[in-house]
Amino acid sequence: MKHFLRLTGLFMMLFIASCSSNSDDDDIIVDNPTSTITYTNTINSIISGNCLGCHGTTPSNGAPMSLSTYNNVKDAVTGRNLIARVENGTMPPNGNLTATQIQNLKTWQTNGFPQ
Repeated sequence: MKHFLRLTGLFMMLFIASCSSNSDDDDIIVDNPTSTITYTNTINSIISGNCLGCHGTTPSNGAPMSLSTYNNVKDAVTGRNLIARVENGTMPPNGNLTATQIQNLKTWQTNGFPQ
C-alpha cells in the first residue's frame, strides 16, 4: 500500500510539474485575426516602416525595385522571394522583421493578397 501511495504521489508531482514551464518556447504570438490582414490595414505599415528607405518610389542603395505600391509588394512576394528574404534576415539589411510581421506577410499571401 505504501508503494502505491508513493507512486501516486510521484505521478501527481510529475503531472503538476509538466503543466507549468518558464520556457520562452511556450510564448504564444497573438496575431491580428486573419480577416483583418490586408495590404491597407497591415502590410503597408510593415513595408513603410522597414523597406521604403531603399525600396521607395525611386529605389536607392542598390535596391532593384520599388515596394511603394500594393502591386510592387505582391510581385516581390510572388516573384522575388520577399518572404524568404525577411525570414532568413537578408532583408532588411539594417534590421529584422518580427515573427509577427513575417507571419502577417505569410497570412496575407495565403489569403490571396487582400487589398
